Amino acid sequence: MSALPLSGIKILDLTRVLAGPLSAQMMADLGAEVIKIERPGGGDDARAFGPPYLNDPEGKQNNNNSFYLCANRGKKSVTVNIASPEGQDIIRELAKSCDVMMENYKVGDLKRYGLDYETIKKLNPGIIYCSVTGFGQTGPYAPRAGYDAILQAMGGLMSVTGHIDGEPGAGPMKVGPSIVDYMTGMNTSIGILSALYHRDANGGEGQHVDVCLFDTVIASLSHWLQIYLVNGQTPPRRGTWGNGGMPAGVFRCTDGELMLVVGNDGQFVRTCAVLGAPELATDPRFVKNNDRVVHGKEIMAIFAGLFLKKPMAYWLDELEKAGVPSGPINSFEQVFADPHVQSRGMKIKVKHPFEPELAMIRNPLTFSGTPITDYRAPPLLGADTKDVLATIGYDEAKVEALKKQKIV
Repeated sequence: MSALPLSGIKILDLTRVLAGPLSAQMMADLGAEVIKIERPGGGDDARAFGPPYLNDPEGKQNNNNSFYLCANRGKKSVTVNIASPEGQDIIRELAKSCDVMMENYKVGDLKRYGLDYETIKKLNPGIIYCSVTGFGQTGPYAPRAGYDAILQAMGGLMSVTGHIDGEPGAGPMKVGPSIVDYMTGMNTSIGILSALYHRDANGGEGQHVDVCLFDTVIASLSHWLQIYLVNGQTPPRRGTWGNGGMPAGVFRCTDGELMLVVGNDGQFVRTCAVLGAPELATDPRFVKNNDRVVHGKEIMAIFAGLFLKKPMAYWLDELEKAGVPSGPINSFEQVFADPHVQSRGMKIKVKHPFEPELAMIRNPLTFSGTPITDYRAPPLLGADTKDVLATIGYDEAKVEALKKQKIV
């Protein structure tokens, strides 16, 4: 088997909470050595984001909760107080041998510690230094802290998410999970990998990569925001209606609900046949997709009445036979019980000190030549401090002295 794609890459990870840690986890999965720097005592802020926590075999309170676990697999945890001069020395020494340094502190915070890009660049000209923030390194909002929900609001995502106007509960709505953090994590990985490629292909020069949640959420609005740029009109909230093809949305059956997306005219003809209403396919209001978009409320109402006649399983089976995209609205339990999800191995097990078979979500990338076959559990706080510091000349006595001073 070939080495993993990022074998040999060393990353110094000073990020906390979600976007930065998710990116660093992605690269750890891909074979990079990731040294996660955490605050002595408390660690990553995510460790205090509440239950559920793993059960300590000795019954003690601990800081290994689901929020931390989801984004820190495969890393080494090193505790360093970067507010102390000795702690800053440790970070600079580690940075000398790293390919990448990641941080998500407020703009300018690390400069006062001598851990900013310009300082680190002098020690290691080839380093890729990636800053992940709410609003970026420049602009009037740069000094602000930014969390996912704030950026969902400010970036316009909430304005186009939620029930259709006129329906009960209409109004802007946040997307459930921290989707902007996740997308920012992906953009962070792309930025770092691109900068690494440029460095290695063009003479070894590193650079500063600036990734932020605000830019990410605006870019993610994609075709929705392009509508506004083309005609100046903000698309209305569409509730559970799909995008593009019509009709598309949630339809209630006799025993549950399904999601349907009729993506083209051929699929519409076949759907009408499945629903026992082939005449709809020749109705002038509905012949072409553009017509169905214009008459969207009408066709959605007609389909709603037809779907109410039979059970969900019947419709899903018939739509599958007809080659029309549809699917059940699964709970998390149903997601992991789905035979396709199981065949793709989306749930993995890792050996954790508190849980011999800790369930996690696998990396979504699949490689033919460099498959990810071995996952390491998220580390306990400070689990690797002694071993990592030994690589930069700190013997056991020195580490113990620093521990007494609460520097590590």
